[in-house]
Formats: sequence, structure tokens, C-alpha cells
Amino acid sequence: MRRLQALLLGIVAIILLLTGGAWFLNQSDGAKGSKIINMYNWGDYIDPKLITKFEKQTGYKINYETFDSNEAMLTKIKQGGTSYDLAVPSDYMIQKMKKAHLLKPLDQSKLPNLKYISKDFLDQPFDRHNRYSVPYFWGTLGVVYNDKYYQASDVNSWNKLWNPKFKGQIMFVDGAREFMGIGLASLGYSLNSKNDAQLNQAYNKLKSLTFNAKAIVSDEIKMYMENEESKVAVTYSGEASEMLSENSHLHYVVPNGGTNLWFDNIVIPKTSKNTKGAYAFINFMLDPKNAAQNAEYIGYATPNKKALAYLPKSITNDRQFYPSQKQMAQMEVYEDLGQKYIEKYNDLYLELKMYRR
Repeated sequence: MRRLQALLLGIVAIILLLTGGAWFLNQSDGAKGSKIINMYNWGDYIDPKLITKFEKQTGYKINYETFDSNEAMLTKIKQGGTSYDLAVPSDYMIQKMKKAHLLKPLDQSKLPNLKYISKDFLDQPFDRHNRYSVPYFWGTLGVVYNDKYYQASDVNSWNKLWNPKFKGQIMFVDGAREFMGIGLASLGYSLNSKNDAQLNQAYNKLKSLTFNAKAIVSDEIKMYMENEESKVAVTYSGEASEMLSENSHLHYVVPNGGTNLWFDNIVIPKTSKNTKGAYAFINFMLDPKNAAQNAEYIGYATPNKKALAYLPKSITNDRQFYPSQKQMAQMEVYEDLGQKYIEKYNDLYLELKMYRR
């Protein structure tokens, strides 16, 4: 009997030991998981040294994944396969994600370094009062030209792109809002126009501009301009910065009369499982020295006003990438136009791409 009791007690002890071990392992895994931050960002859009620095300072581990378009990012977050703690969408996409209830409202009391962001880049139409997002980088849409063939005065207005001397020479970034925006801006209309007459007028004017196009592409613009296989291109300031660093004959101009002012902001998706870590990382990136380091590495303009003091004057005084207040007053941020007008812009754009053929 005593042997049986001892055997039963032994079995119970083993069960308790196994159960306790399993509980401990689960707790350990949970603790480990709470130190992982899943970040979803554009490719090569952060200085890797800053990730290492953050991990050493905080003990968190960044699991970094990349996307190549706002639409791809939106689709994956909607699917919910991965619980991303941080993402970096562009302005209009933030507005779309808000409408779809995919974002967590921000507790700004957990972001004391938000005070370093210039007021010029806060409270934008796509996210009033920055309830859901924090500015990361910003820039413009403009024209890159090679000074061996042209000068700034040749491209300092959108209307000048219609000059017959550019026949078959201009590379355009592939985008409906961008190409239609050139036509709208050249006529003095809003880049967010929902006026059918204005859109049709822009469409008809852009027909003749297609004959000046060398190609309508995406990443290929950098290679063509750097290798001087193309002389002029319409692209974003961030892309232009990379081109200029590779070829001293290239320059970037923001045309007079208005252009797109774009933002990439950091958000916390609603499915985030490590919101505490997300806040820690955002606040870390808002530190002026870290923001300056990131801006110098990436080459895009920082919205962090205090960070400017840590950047070389050659960068902050460069009006190509840090335009004046007067220039910025003419710029517009893309807004979510709604399904009807997004489709209209896309349809007109596709017709223009076909028209050239």
C-alpha cells in the first residue's frame, strides 16, 4: 500500500513538474515576445545603426520587414497575418487606414519628443491633430535635370515641360496622381480636384505632353539619370537626392506654381501586440540626434526642427530639398479622393499612357 501511495505521489509530482515547466516556458515565451517589435517599412528607409543602437539601449529586438508600395502594405495589414507594431505609410494611405479602422489612436503623453517636430508638418489634412501618426520624412515632387544639357530656368515651371525641345526626353515617375497632378498644377487647379471639367481639361492638355515622354517608369529613373542615359526626369525629392549623390551634373528643381508635398509618417496598427515597445521606438526616432543621423543616412528631409542643428549646413541650406516657406505655401498634400475619383484619375491616366502609343 505504501509503495502504491509512493508511486501515485511520484506520478502527481511528475505531472506538477511538467505542468509547472510548461507554464514557465509559456511565461518565458510571452516575456520574450513582449520584447520584439514588428516593424513594417519601406526598403532601405532607416539607418541600420539606429536599430542596433535602439536594441542595445532598450533590450527590445526589432523584426524589420519591408514593402514596396502603400497598397501592398495596406493589403498585408488588412490580412492580419503578422501583428505589426509599427508601419510607415504615406499621407493619403494614413487617411484610408483611418477610415478602415486599422490604426490605434496615439497617446501623445507617451511621446515627449514629439515637441521637436516643426509645426509646419503637424496637423495635416490627412491626420488632424496627429491623432494617429507622427511625421517621419517629407519631400516634394519636382524635376531632375542634367546641367550638361539644360539649366534650372528650363524646368522651373510645369508648363515648360511642354516645350518641343523636350520631345522624347522626359522620364516621368509612374503614378496617376503625379501625372494628372502635373496637368492640374499647370492650369492652376488643385492636385485634389474633384471637378470633372478641370480633370478633363488637364487630360486634354496632358495628351500633348506624352510626346515629350521618354518613358513612364519607377525605380529605373535613378539608373537612367545617374548614367546620363536620360537628361531630365519628374520624380520625388528623396529619389532625386540619391541621384544627385551619384552624379554631380544632376540638379533638382521644385517648379513654381505648386506641387505635391508628401509625408511618410509612423503609425501603430490596431493589431499591435507590443504597443509599449512601439512608443519607445517612435520616441527614440524623434530624438533630434537620432533623427539627424537618419536624415543624413537616407537623404530625405527631416520634419524634426531640432535635428536640423545636427545636420551639415550644406544639407539644411539646400533649397532643392528644404524649400522656402514661400514655396511650401504653394504645395498640396494628396488627399484620399474616394473610390469614384480615384478610379477616374486612374482611368484618365491609363488612357494617357496608351495615347502616346
